[in-house]
Amino acid sequence: MRIFLLKFHSVNKIIQYFKDVRTELSKITWPKKEEVIRLTLIVFIFSALVAVYVGGLDLIFTNILGKIIAR
Repeated sequence: MRIFLLKFHSVNKIIQYFKDVRTELSKITWPKKEEVIRLTLIVFIFSALVAVYVGGLDLIFTNILGKIIAR
């Protein structure tokens, strides 16, 4: 009987967890589609700028190291 009560208690805890998740999700203020698109574009642009910057540094240091090794 004790095992059954423990399993039943566990099932109740799981059900309560999902009820709490649903309640918390209903409190979220979701962003508008336009805001999501705008922020995504900002992230892409910023990522591209960082990639160009790091790529440029890599090119510069590769050339400098190549000249040092070639001596």
